[in-house]
Amino acid sequence: MPNNNRSYGADNIQVLEGLEPVRVRPHMYIGSTEEKGLHHLVYEVVDNSIDEVLAGAATTVEVTIKEDGSISVVDDGSGIPVETNKKTGLSTVETVLTVLHAGGKFNNDAYKVSGGLHGVGVSVVNALSEWLIARVSRNGNIYEQHFSRGIRQSELEIVGKSDHTGTEITFKPDPEIFKQTTTFSYEILKTRFKETAYLTKEVKIILKDERTKKEEIFHFEGGIKSFAEDLTKNKENLYKEPIYIETDREKHNIQIAIMYSNTYSENVLSFANNINTIEGGTHVSGFRGGLTRTLNDYAREYNFLKDKDDNFIGEDTRMGLTAIISVKLPDPQYEGQTKGKLVNSETRGAVENTINEMFKEYLVENPNIAKEIMKKVLKSKEDREAVRKLKETQRKTSVLERTTLPGKLTDCKSKNTDESEIFLVEGDSAGGTAKLGRDPMYQAILPLKGKIMNVEKASLLKVLEYEEILSMISAFGTGIGDDFDVSKLRYGKIIIMTDADVDGAHIMTLLLTFFYRYMPDLIKEGHVYVAKPPLYGLVRGSKVLRYAYTDEELEEALKDLDSSNIKISRYKGLGEMNADQLWETTMDPDNRILNRVVYSEEEKDYVDETFTILMGDKVEPRREFIEENAKYAEDLDL
Repeated sequence: MPNNNRSYGADNIQVLEGLEPVRVRPHMYIGSTEEKGLHHLVYEVVDNSIDEVLAGAATTVEVTIKEDGSISVVDDGSGIPVETNKKTGLSTVETVLTVLHAGGKFNNDAYKVSGGLHGVGVSVVNALSEWLIARVSRNGNIYEQHFSRGIRQSELEIVGKSDHTGTEITFKPDPEIFKQTTTFSYEILKTRFKETAYLTKEVKIILKDERTKKEEIFHFEGGIKSFAEDLTKNKENLYKEPIYIETDREKHNIQIAIMYSNTYSENVLSFANNINTIEGGTHVSGFRGGLTRTLNDYAREYNFLKDKDDNFIGEDTRMGLTAIISVKLPDPQYEGQTKGKLVNSETRGAVENTINEMFKEYLVENPNIAKEIMKKVLKSKEDREAVRKLKETQRKTSVLERTTLPGKLTDCKSKNTDESEIFLVEGDSAGGTAKLGRDPMYQAILPLKGKIMNVEKASLLKVLEYEEILSMISAFGTGIGDDFDVSKLRYGKIIIMTDADVDGAHIMTLLLTFFYRYMPDLIKEGHVYVAKPPLYGLVRGSKVLRYAYTDEELEEALKDLDSSNIKISRYKGLGEMNADQLWETTMDPDNRILNRVVYSEEEKDYVDETFTILMGDKVEPRREFIEENAKYAEDLDL
């Protein structure tokens, strides 16, 4: 029954004024108040400057991370107008910084192309900053105004003279909003700005870090063609240079770079007005539809497909594909303020028609390259059909069915995924210890024999023929590939537990490669973890006084315990600990250290490249990567 006695009237309606809604619900505007949202603030300001570049008013953007935790973005554009806005009665600078939905991007007079609702972005940055200073060079003067948490702290004042134009926004994120961290990551910003420079070949972006004195310049005259070259430089490509298509069609500027490699994964990155549309959208749908249709038409016309009822499907045409899709259009429509998905319906047709015409023309004019692509797509088609037949056979024998669990699995009693967890353990010895040490109510153990196959170098067909991988698929219950369904997952946590040595690290990397390539949703939804066993035990007599997980912890422990009569045990493998010790240090939720494996779609190109380097065919990039990153690795027994 409804509660008709409650008091509910006009006084119960709360009206949030100015930028208050942003501070009350920041997630609605920047996605999160953690690291991702923190850096989104910078992107909003930089996107302003890039819009100036796209309008032909700017060429350079300089971003500086300050020692005090603030950050500045400076461009050489027109400068925000300083005149009084007729509607608000405030200066245009103050209007843009304090009024939601205020900006120059809502009609096409000042900006034919922009990142979108740019006036929302900069005011949101102001609202979520402990303080913000705007400096504008315009009309021969330098104007300055100060704000705190979105509220004006001073009038717009002339503070000097200038012989150029531009805008400088300096702000410090508000720790009241960003409780987890207010520290900017140079590497995260570098990845974004490098990407932005590829997409806008006219711009030079300078990134400086006053904390480390590091500085880099990003400028790529080749645009997204250079981007595709960079993403595939460590792969065995089927031809020398990416296929590049650019055209203006139906009020869209469309740029596409296509490269096929001798790999088994797909990496398609999409952008709309330089915004990374990590959830895709109509431009991606148009590209995929056009790609499949074009390759089918070419294959039939040039006798690669002889049966009129025989066709490639989208999956066939995208195996081993790296593609960059960049569209620029006057009025982009996105799902949500964070602009993850483009929804303009007219964009699909524009992109699809471009592929149908220009990609087909390229294939006809370059028959040798077309032949290499055809061989790749035909092989993908053959593998897909072989996988289908293999899955049918495996289903008949219950290999992939959830009802039949692998014999080596020691399952837990609980069927509640909120509490159940499965440990992937290296070898039978450690597996036996883990079985004795576990809590059988909610902890399952799956020992894996040796090192699993490197799936980076294998097709799905080969993957499905590998016993250890089949055991994992069967135990998880999710299926794989097109059949993958995360809702059928039997364990809420999948925990990789390997020895703290080089072999253990290699096995962990092989497992992570498998999850990333064939079950990425397990990572995206936070189900994959890596256990951290101790490196040392500090023993007096027969009693372990303390465990140390790093060399630094060992040094501190020796100081605290007074090192006389203490023996240091170095655990080179999980099997060296007894069951009680393994439970206490590595499996007990009250004491253990678990590292959750995470990545975001925004980092997809970086993550994809890293797996290619570490697990791909080329040796030289792997050697260089190890040399460059060895200093970040913990001590390992070789």
